[in-house]
Amino acid sequence: MGTTRQQGSLYVRKTGALALVEFGHPASNSLNSELLNRLIKAVNELSADDQVAAILLQSEGDRAFCAGASFDELLQVSSPEESREFFSGFARLINAMRRCEKPIVGRVHGKAVGGGVGLIAACDYVFASEASAIRLSEIAIGIAPLVIAPAVSRKTGASGLAELSLDPTSWKSAYWAKEKGLYARVFESRAALDEEAENFAVQLSRQAPAALVALKRALWEGTEHWESLLMERAIATGKLALSETTQERLRAFKNKS
Repeated sequence: MGTTRQQGSLYVRKTGALALVEFGHPASNSLNSELLNRLIKAVNELSADDQVAAILLQSEGDRAFCAGASFDELLQVSSPEESREFFSGFARLINAMRRCEKPIVGRVHGKAVGGGVGLIAACDYVFASEASAIRLSEIAIGIAPLVIAPAVSRKTGASGLAELSLDPTSWKSAYWAKEKGLYARVFESRAALDEEAENFAVQLSRQAPAALVALKRALWEGTEHWESLLMERAIATGKLALSETTQERLRAFKNKS
């Protein structure tokens, strides 16, 4: 079962040198501003925690991994400032994960859409189940996956990003995502996924901390410009989200859900 808290939930549990970060939201684990800010805070704090060597990131429930941006909040945005602030949350979260001194292992148990795919792409190593199909649906509602594009294309290449983003109604399978580099391993069952992801993360947390920090920095070398790039992309996305066409499509999507 997932959380029933309307603003979402976030739990951080530490076992030895491993920190488990689990988020949830009753709307298919979608991300609103409050949950984004709590994730950013957790990642930043764990990055600075000398007792933590690795992070395991997962979401609640047994259905979707993450439905991306909160439609409810998008529909409430009414000014350029509010829109920019909302999308900057995704920019700041990806940058926090990028800068984090600790490797982040993702455990993906179900489908991911939009910003949820960006969250997956910002992890350093990802385990997934066969149910973990992905989709970038942004252009179908009048915006574009501008903020998450650098993280996604870093794993999939420009062609993979195009294949996802220009076909917003099609799901790509977990095995497609593995072939493109978003997933490292895919499992037939949830039980196998949970066991292998946890075992891997525990073993990773037992490696030499200094070596893990050095490797994490090397893996993200050349992305320092994302600090400003993603914020610029958030501003551009915010402008698209305020258009009447986008607002109409958001209402239509919500009415169908």
